[in-house]
Amino acid sequence: MARQLRSGYTTGSCASAAAMAAAVFLFHNRNDCKKGKKGLPKQVSVCLGNGAMADFCPEYGKALEGMAGTNDWCRVKKDAGDDPDVTDGVWVYARVLPILEERFEELCHQGAGYRMKEYPKLYLNGGPGIGIAERAGLSCPVGYYAINPVPRRAILAAVETVRRDMAYEGKLEIQIAIPGGIHLAEKTFNPRLGIRGGLSILGTTGIVEPMSEQALLETIRLDIRMKAVAREPVLLLTPGNYGETFLKQELGIPLGEAVKCSNFIGDSVDFAAEEGWEKLLLAGHIGKLIKVAGGVKNTHSRYGDHRMETMERLAREVWKKMPKEQKKEMVFEKTGEEREDLTEAEMKELFVQIGKANTTEEAVGWLQKAGLAEAVMNQVAIRIKEHLSQWTEGRLKAEICVFSSAHGIVGKTERAEEFLDLWKGSV
Repeated sequence: MARQLRSGYTTGSCASAAAMAAAVFLFHNRNDCKKGKKGLPKQVSVCLGNGAMADFCPEYGKALEGMAGTNDWCRVKKDAGDDPDVTDGVWVYARVLPILEERFEELCHQGAGYRMKEYPKLYLNGGPGIGIAERAGLSCPVGYYAINPVPRRAILAAVETVRRDMAYEGKLEIQIAIPGGIHLAEKTFNPRLGIRGGLSILGTTGIVEPMSEQALLETIRLDIRMKAVAREPVLLLTPGNYGETFLKQELGIPLGEAVKCSNFIGDSVDFAAEEGWEKLLLAGHIGKLIKVAGGVKNTHSRYGDHRMETMERLAREVWKKMPKEQKKEMVFEKTGEEREDLTEAEMKELFVQIGKANTTEEAVGWLQKAGLAEAVMNQVAIRIKEHLSQWTEGRLKAEICVFSSAHGIVGKTERAEEFLDLWKGSV
């Protein structure tokens, strides 16, 4: 029997644990907190993005590895489990500093970190090895440290727990660092995405799932087979956590009901056809599914990208085929001018913006401003449906729902809602 692969923790989870340890270390060495002095715990427990608790063994009172500085940092070593992660084994550092009100306000107005209204006494900052977002369309504002929303909240919550426990009323600055992150980032997609100077602090669930392809494919096939045995009328398929969360929040589908296929969309629809499925509803983020619209079966980045090229090509096709009267109505709605058509210069500029967009979210935004988003995204869905039918030689009737984190459902095929209602009628 094959060994079960071991899960690990994200950089976000490690940063949360290091930050909690740093807060404990700070108060251990201070005499002005209202509660008595406590010893340094061997473990700290933090809440992960999926709501579970996890224990970490921090190291206290360290200097940044390979860098000159003070010995007031705490660190946690990242364990990515059996996932081939470039950050596996790196030390994630944090320190917590008491700051005056003047400094706190200066950071809030001029800094590159984060303050959240739920934690009004805390400011989250980056440090050496943490990248800065330079392009729009990311989960972090331009000019700010690349600490994504879920770990951002988890880090602040971890430090807030300690602050309240120690009854400390002053303001605190939290700093996160990954020495060597600037070099490790070159092995990631950060430079291409527009994140300079280091790594991102990532994570949605807090857990790194191992990505052995064969093991994952066997798991996907088994999940599809079990749902077939249960005689569900429609197979729900989604690439991953974003799609599953979208199905729950926007379409009322409980977590765990859809098969998560990761990057293996082509293999998964083949499995579905082999297991006798006739109807399938694929729901996913535009960033993944635009690749499928371009004919890509495996959406992992090592098999190519071409997302923006595909988006630009389909936008050009939709515009070219659009009836003149529809174009005229669209132009009037957007500009208030009676024109037969947009000028060539205007359209050229739009297509160039789409082709150069940093993310698909940004490209969808450009399409919405031009009034083309619905038509283009529906065409994306239609193209995906055509590929799935071709890959399964017509054995599988597939409907598609494409969503965007910022804009919700942006495209779907004609019978997508019918398939969704059919599935809901069976539960």
